[in-house]
Amino acid sequence: MNGPDAPVLELRNVGRAFPAARGAVTVLAGVCFAVRPGEFVALTGPSGSGKTTLLNIAGLLDRPTAGEVFVEGRRAAELDEAAVDRLRAQRIGMVFQQFCLLAARSVRENVLFRFRYAPVPEGRARQLADEAIEEVGLTPQADQPARLLSGGEMQRVAIARAVALPPALLLVDEPTGNLDAVAAEGVMRCFRRLHERGITILLATHNAGLLPYCTRHLACRDGAVVDVGGGRS
Repeated sequence: MNGPDAPVLELRNVGRAFPAARGAVTVLAGVCFAVRPGEFVALTGPSGSGKTTLLNIAGLLDRPTAGEVFVEGRRAAELDEAAVDRLRAQRIGMVFQQFCLLAARSVRENVLFRFRYAPVPEGRARQLADEAIEEVGLTPQADQPARLLSGGEMQRVAIARAVALPPALLLVDEPTGNLDAVAAEGVMRCFRRLHERGITILLATHNAGLLPYCTRHLACRDGAVVDVGGGRS
């Protein structure tokens, strides 16, 4: 059933192992959790604990070796590659630690890349891109090449790109790992505004200082995920 409180994302007994010379290495085992509409969930854990692997599975960039993944009630394993691509393009936004921008392209062109695989008319896509750029406070830089921006501004461009087509779920991987404290705070304020606007967020970080921005806390430990609860109200 897909009622208004049904999970946007649900993982049931998800496992992921990778082949290695001395046998498979298990990174995740028996992971079970759900993210419901309107949550801002922090996923913490040290480097190598499986956070990025989990986000790749949640974002349908990778498939688990065990268990099931559901996005808005759809079982990912039942979707062919074309359907997965459509679901990821239209319903999931992703923000990476390394920004993943086209350095020679303008801020606007980078944000418009969000619509490359989405059925949105060109004029509407440009309007949505400009609104997203305004949302992250970069309208004056809209025509500047990405290579001229600071690290914090680059991350805000990546955020604008991810939400220009409003996603059902925004997945964020270590968004402040390459930023100084001032830039990190600006980026986290962007996420807070987006959450207050109704966007559901799952954010992976090793930085416990980001927890006050979130409404719920999951911890990745020894390949499993523990619900710590807590977070802001």
